[in-house]
Amino acid sequence: MPTPKIVTDTIAAISTPPGRGGIGIVRLSGPDAVSIASQLVRLHQPLEHARARLADVLDASGANAPSIDEALVTLFGSPNSYTSEDLVEIAAHGSPVVLELLLRRALELGARLAEPGEFTQRAFLAGRIDLTQAEAVRDLIDAQTLTQARQAASQMGGALSHRVAAAKQSLVELIAMLEAGIDFGEDDVDVTPQAEIAKRMGEISPPLAALEASFARGRIVHDGLTLAIVGRPNVGKSSLFNCLVERERAIVTASPGTTRDLVSERISIGGIPIELVDTAGFREGARELLEEAEQLGIRRSHEALADAALVLVVLDATQPLNDEDHRLLVAIEGRPAIIALNKSDLVLNVNELASKLQPALSGHSALSTSALSGEGIPALRELILSLATGGAACEPGILTNLRQHQAITTALSALADAVRANAGAIPHEMILLDLYRALWALDSLTGQTTSDDILNLIFSTFCIGK
Repeated sequence: MPTPKIVTDTIAAISTPPGRGGIGIVRLSGPDAVSIASQLVRLHQPLEHARARLADVLDASGANAPSIDEALVTLFGSPNSYTSEDLVEIAAHGSPVVLELLLRRALELGARLAEPGEFTQRAFLAGRIDLTQAEAVRDLIDAQTLTQARQAASQMGGALSHRVAAAKQSLVELIAMLEAGIDFGEDDVDVTPQAEIAKRMGEISPPLAALEASFARGRIVHDGLTLAIVGRPNVGKSSLFNCLVERERAIVTASPGTTRDLVSERISIGGIPIELVDTAGFREGARELLEEAEQLGIRRSHEALADAALVLVVLDATQPLNDEDHRLLVAIEGRPAIIALNKSDLVLNVNELASKLQPALSGHSALSTSALSGEGIPALRELILSLATGGAACEPGILTNLRQHQAITTALSALADAVRANAGAIPHEMILLDLYRALWALDSLTGQTTSDDILNLIFSTFCIGK
């Protein structure tokens, strides 16, 4: 953990979202938190750690000042608080006027307005949480699905730190062994054999490599992905879009070319955020006959197809493939994609049709769907989820952002350099340079050797009051 910084000031902030609400909370943390809070309210009972006290919010200074609201005031005493300082929370009715009054008076009494994430930063600097847990606090606040919230809660509990800890401990033991061999090599202490070094390093890398591989899923859980629905006009793209969204989000008519621009909607499938993009129908061969608006829509459809992480190609099961269908199928070669044979309710033997089309489907399997009857929609959702996650099950302690991933890849690179140096019989002093580089990378993951610039960048993304 970083060396705790001596804090001499008290910070204050409104910790609930802007606007009116049933409850609003003003939070204070620091050496003067109790004395300032005691001047903001008239307590019915003295403050006691972890116990809520009824109080009147004062409209002005002084014991005889009129009250403007009721509040519950809770003290979390040092060192048993979130920040390890005296921390007071005043929960009043959520009127912005009352909350701003409390905050303004707290600042007049000597508190300072908290910077974004400063409460959590103080918790980190005091050693209450490590850096991955601090990042998880922000992730939990930003969570849009239950899966994201569960993942953030797991990280807040130290799941990622625990996965790193075992490999880091083994690395520290190896460093200590090599340092001892160097220090006492002249005192008849055997220098660690090359084979023993190789064995120990071989035990450190695999768990870190497994952790590095978790980033692919962790990034999707954290950020979600985009799925573009493409196809020629009137194959049912917008109808399938509405089925997945579960409401009439896109306009659907029998006339080709109804969708002129991209229509997007964010949904959750299996807890994974998916940005669905409904596109204008592709019909390149008749471009000169199209209106300008539809030409622009088709251009944006091409951009959406290129940018999407997943592609849903919709084919009309009642019609043979045309040139535009073939061009789309060529465009998705080697990409994660789903092919939907839509309007399958109008075909007598859709399985036979799918078998006939298989050679032209660029190695992808076709899924029969009907936006009208709902046939195949649950299977389509499951297939989207499977492709989004790579079929991997959720695991605790996964990498969820680029900073974490870079730390692990740096550690693995340094260990690989150390393995090569050891195999080449390089002096242990040089091997230690690589091992220390790996250790510093792991330290930066949890915060032990993280620079102030990185800390400021991380906590600046928090909301004020957290």
